[in-house]
Amino acid sequence: MPGPRDSTDQAMDQGELWAQRANSFGAQAAVYAEHRPDYPAAGIRWALAPIGDKAPVVLDLGAGTGKLTEGLLAIGAEVIAVEPDDAMRAELIARFPEVTALSGAAETIPLPDGSVDAVVAGQAFHWFDQARAFPEIARVLRADGVFAAFWNKDDGRVEWVAGLQHVVHSNAPFPSTDSDDKLPSHPLFTDFEGSEFAHTHRRTAESLTATIGTHSRTAMIPAHQRAELLDRITTYLRSQPETAQGEFDYPLRTEVIRAIRRVDMPSPQQD
Repeated sequence: MPGPRDSTDQAMDQGELWAQRANSFGAQAAVYAEHRPDYPAAGIRWALAPIGDKAPVVLDLGAGTGKLTEGLLAIGAEVIAVEPDDAMRAELIARFPEVTALSGAAETIPLPDGSVDAVVAGQAFHWFDQARAFPEIARVLRADGVFAAFWNKDDGRVEWVAGLQHVVHSNAPFPSTDSDDKLPSHPLFTDFEGSEFAHTHRRTAESLTATIGTHSRTAMIPAHQRAELLDRITTYLRSQPETAQGEFDYPLRTEVIRAIRRVDMPSPQQD
């Protein structure tokens, strides 16, 4: 009979699971593009405020299908998108052919030193290997450049949203990948600061269910469990007066953190 598994085996399993979740989006790139929410313009402007009034060159890192890219373009930024998944990047190119979209990752950014005013990450920073990503981000930033990360989160302060969260988490065994209350830190950057912005996503019961189906913790469970979970979500939404009929605004809160590249630190050199 096999003995108990040691912590090394468990750590390897967690690492493999994390990698599988990080790579789970490409197979549903079109659905992701259709159903994931965008980001509020006020949050984007706050993130980029340290740059000033100029039209910035912004790297959207881990850009996915371009949900944050779209908002950056709307405020007049020149956007370069870097995305490791071929299917997600193809969806971005189809939606925004004017954007330069490159294969790459936070740990290996395919851009020259000091080439962008800002680096942003929408719903992606939690997937980065921070020890490797921060020096790369600092390398491609110009002096006083800004790094910002965004997360759209359900507004659980609303009663029916809290009830939906209970249903969603009842059969999705993986922990959330949302940001936590602890701000990151790195010597190449000033102290991070955060802000929060009210946001909404126009949905129906069916389209909100489809949105939740794009989450990695939902996509990764066995197919029969996933189908049962999505059915329970739709049933719950049809039972609530706020969501039973037609379209509704799904309440979100968008968390944004930002920090500025230290000018007193040398730019990291690429290996």
